Amino acid sequence: MFSCIDTLKFEERPMYTKKANQILIIGIIALLLSWLPGAGIACAVVALIMYTRNKGARSLIRTDVGRGLSIIAILISVVVAIYLLLFRPLLVMPAWLASLREAFYQTKFYAEFENNFLIDNRYTYIFKGLAVTFEVTFFAVLLGIVLGVIVALVRSSYDTLKEELKGKGGLGKGILFVLYKICGLYLTVIRGTPVVVQLMIIYFVIFASSNNKILVAVLAFGINSGAYVAEIIRGGIESVDKGQFEAGRSLGFGYVRTMALIIIPQAFKAVLPALANEFIVLIKETSVSGYVGLQELTKGGDIIRSRTYSAFMPLIAVAIIYLLIVIFFSWIVSLIERRLKSSER
Repeated sequence: MFSCIDTLKFEERPMYTKKANQILIIGIIALLLSWLPGAGIACAVVALIMYTRNKGARSLIRTDVGRGLSIIAILISVVVAIYLLLFRPLLVMPAWLASLREAFYQTKFYAEFENNFLIDNRYTYIFKGLAVTFEVTFFAVLLGIVLGVIVALVRSSYDTLKEELKGKGGLGKGILFVLYKICGLYLTVIRGTPVVVQLMIIYFVIFASSNNKILVAVLAFGINSGAYVAEIIRGGIESVDKGQFEAGRSLGFGYVRTMALIIIPQAFKAVLPALANEFIVLIKETSVSGYVGLQELTKGGDIIRSRTYSAFMPLIAVAIIYLLIVIFFSWIVSLIERRLKSSER
């Protein structure tokens, strides 16, 4: 009986794969056609209906990718449709739609929208700030990973080798001990003080003569992120079974080669979702860059507020953008986690 069930499942897999490929392809087409709102939404709806009706195909990652692309296509299509309805020439619009748009132009909501975003092209503050936010976050994450790996390796190496070096002296032991203490101090100071204070110290004290605010923000957030990444990676290294380390040593590998070829790859696989979540947290943390005058996303919204004396619409727009960014990257993290789980089977 069990063999029949297994055979049935095996026979169904090609069908599920075919459905998953179809959902993915239609999702891609919907995204490409999202500049034509009707076509983009239609394709996206088809992909979402196929997703809901094919439960077996949901176990495949490409199905989730197709669904995600379809949702993104719907959002883009809605934005394009709103833009066309608001700014398309009246002569090429149906009379009833043109009259509806004229009535909308007379509402208080549109007056607020125009005042906050359209007059003097104030929406550019939001887009320029978003670009700065991504720039700072990207380079800060890279710096944080580099620092985190170095600190994690020093601390885990000391914990692993301190018994072997207990009866030995020498320069190597002393250097490792000093580095271990420096890393411990770094973690204590960085994790024990607010990131805003660290940012202001780096800008107003350490780099007081520099006007490169992006560089200061990258250093501040990278150094801060490195402390948390270090503990994430150290936890990943400690989660690797000790037998793996002993197997590497039994093959004649030294400590460094064992860590580089055996331990670190397994540790990164274990902590990759946590590192992706750190990227999401860092995106939100960059919102305090305005304390040093850097025009990132939040500062862009605040500049609009200071020009229009209207706080609701620009700040709500900033909040919605952050929310959409977090939702998107959280979806990416979920795909990574599913991929890692499927590779373990």
